[in-house]
Amino acid sequence: MLLNKQFKYYLGVFLAATLALGATAAFALKAGDGVSNLKLRDAEDEPANIPDLGRKVLAVFYTDPDVKDQNEALRDALKAANLDKESYRGLGVVNMKDTWKPDFAIRKVVRDKIAKFKAVILTDPGYILRDAWRLGDCDDKDVVIIIGKDSKVKFIKMGKVGSGEFASITALIQEEMKK
Repeated sequence: MLLNKQFKYYLGVFLAATLALGATAAFALKAGDGVSNLKLRDAEDEPANIPDLGRKVLAVFYTDPDVKDQNEALRDALKAANLDKESYRGLGVVNMKDTWKPDFAIRKVVRDKIAKFKAVILTDPGYILRDAWRLGDCDDKDVVIIIGKDSKVKFIKMGKVGSGEFASITALIQEEMKK
């Protein structure tokens, strides 16, 4: 009788853990998944869609301001690759929820970077992109997402991208640009 109770207990624990792991995996964005356009905010806190989604290959950097330089070397490598702007766009999206920094200060930095680098940087004040694209916990992470012209994810990595991956990411973007 005791063995039967223990078996049922451990079976229940096993099943609960299996379901929890399965549910977690169901919420993780991965290569091959499609993404939709979203209403984010621009540097002035006005509504803004993700530009060129479905028209160009996008390199989206979804960044917690606390680790804003985590993938700066990859951004620099992509700029240095001199990719054709007719079929490629790099884009920053600032995750404003996972930081202690005040929104007005973040927006000031974003406006300064836009002016200095002629960059496209949007803001996510409330986990809009994180939740819609099923990114999960992005606190202290820079998430790099390469999206093809077909609006499907071609590459995704949470955290620092190693310099050994730069060439393959650039080649992936160049290949997608030909489609």
